[in-house]
Amino acid sequence: MFINNFLFKYRSYTPIPLVFTIIYFSNISYPECFWGALLIGFGEYIRISAVRFAGGETRTLKVGAPSLCTSGPYARTRNPLYVGNIIIYLGVITLASGPQMWLLLAVCFIFFTIQYSLIIALEESTLHDLFGSAYQSYQENVPLLFPRLTAWKNNDDRKPKSLMKTLRTERRTLQNLSLILLILVIKNIYFIS
Repeated sequence: MFINNFLFKYRSYTPIPLVFTIIYFSNISYPECFWGALLIGFGEYIRISAVRFAGGETRTLKVGAPSLCTSGPYARTRNPLYVGNIIIYLGVITLASGPQMWLLLAVCFIFFTIQYSLIIALEESTLHDLFGSAYQSYQENVPLLFPRLTAWKNNDDRKPKSLMKTLRTERRTLQNLSLILLILVIKNIYFIS
């Protein structure tokens, strides 16, 4: 479980080598830029929707949760934040284009599949210990990653937090994403002929 804990604790930093690789091989072109921007927007929409329901508790270095969130996007997939992250990174790679785009897409998908599998195993073990049969029922009715078409009907009637409060919670993700996109644009304007 050491590797699971390590990956959970440093999950914001482990993709940094991937980001540098994306920037290095980037060569922004149309229509990839358009499709990449759509993927990034869709992934961030999923993240914001998830944070609106789960709140700032998703930004922690300690595994666990004060309550079991099973409403909103959590009624379709148990891990909407990770789904959103994967889509965002696939979007960044698509937007960046470049000669290694297809290889980077595959590497990104494999990297996050492995990382999130290990993190999710740790999280689910902890959530099962915390919430017992309620979490077991949730596992049986809501898929791990690939979302259900219809939301799971359950008793979690929590309301989403305000969009402004959510954006404050999501500020660091938005800042990092903006910085990566800015670096990509600068590199492609000034350093690629």
